[in-house]
Amino acid sequence: MATPAPLPPLPDSRTEPDGSAVIRVLSYNIRSMRDDRAALARVITACAPDLVFVQEAPRFFRWRRRAAWLAAHTGLVVLGGGAPATGPLLLCSPRVMVERAEDVLLPHTPGLHRRGFATAVVRIGRARLAVLSCHLSLQAAERYAQAGLVLDRLAAMDVPHAVVAGDLNDRPTGRGFRLLAGKLQDGWAVSPWGGEYTSTPDRPHQRIDAVLATEGVDVLGCGVPHGLPGVTEADLRAATDHLPVLAALRVPAP
Repeated sequence: MATPAPLPPLPDSRTEPDGSAVIRVLSYNIRSMRDDRAALARVITACAPDLVFVQEAPRFFRWRRRAAWLAAHTGLVVLGGGAPATGPLLLCSPRVMVERAEDVLLPHTPGLHRRGFATAVVRIGRARLAVLSCHLSLQAAERYAQAGLVLDRLAAMDVPHAVVAGDLNDRPTGRGFRLLAGKLQDGWAVSPWGGEYTSTPDRPHQRIDAVLATEGVDVLGCGVPHGLPGVTEADLRAATDHLPVLAALRVPAP
């Protein structure tokens, strides 16, 4: 794969004079850290995220130790999720104040993998934000139902501004993806930046991972960070079997 051209700058994290917060969020399926952990840590660190929405976090033997390793090697802390959410995990920078966090198990379809959400309400400066990391089903009907449960969960959290990110296992033309994008802003569609396709690292050809935000959150840029300083194509291929999605968002103050 050719070395990509350097990307235009993505806004750095900051608090605006009006109290709104510019934040960086990263969505990343890390395949239970079964690949090159050092490459994974380098990619996350180079993206300088305030919040990381992880899918397929370690969830079996010594899962807490491995999640703690990832947080320690990226300058982040574990916010919630992991095994109690059946894989979705939330990491955050010390800039983020956690108001509450909850892991949610979804209805189980016999014969299929149990799914869940890692959710939290956080504050950055004066801005308040609901966040939800998800990994939707491979089965179309269950995936569509789970997309509806994402929207139901956001409504129950009762926070004006929210970000959902994850492995949707669906392309933008799919029913589940369209259900979410009909109610939320699809970051890549609103403000494309970097690369579009998230699977597979060796042959990117489909967009099945996304960052989505409620109306009122400004999407300043969103995409796969090909060409971002510190992110090499070798590390992207070695870290896991998905490519990450990085977004810069401006969250209003109340």
